[in-house]
Amino acid sequence: MKKEPIDFIGCAGTILEALNRGIFMTTRANGKTDCMAIQWGTMGFLWGKSVFVCYVRESRFTREMLDANPEFTVNIPMGDYDRKIMAVCGGKSGRDVDKIAELGLTLVEGDKVSVPGISELPLTLECKVLYRQKQDVNLIPEDCRKMFYPRKSVPGTHDSEDDEHITFIGEILAAYRICNS
Repeated sequence: MKKEPIDFIGCAGTILEALNRGIFMTTRANGKTDCMAIQWGTMGFLWGKSVFVCYVRESRFTREMLDANPEFTVNIPMGDYDRKIMAVCGGKSGRDVDKIAELGLTLVEGDKVSVPGISELPLTLECKVLYRQKQDVNLIPEDCRKMFYPRKSVPGTHDSEDDEHITFIGEILAAYRICNS
């Protein structure tokens, strides 16, 4: 497979538009590779660096993977793609299933990070975590807090939809399109 370098700033509109529909974040640690669907994120410049910012709930397997290896790829579909990827990567946990194997995805080793891209989701950003911070839900506007952080569980018990997000700011180290030719 060939990697065609891209100007990610020139592709920012495409990437952010795709984010609204759902894109993917891939992690690798402890001999496992996992891919999670994401819809919360943005990209820009911070501290003189190009960055991708994403949000991962504390309870997610992806957060555990990032704790073990603070690198990730952002994988953006181009054109039509198998929507089953969204269903599996957005609906199953890597703790329970090997989503890459279940979907038959083709991994393409990274150039600057130890995490691969995915051929079926060809627009790829390779990122290394620069900074992470747990969100303070009390500082989030009330309407957003009610919608995205409703308190449904009994205090002291775990409910994966009842925990906060961690903000991950990743420096974009490489950007390319994976070509199958």
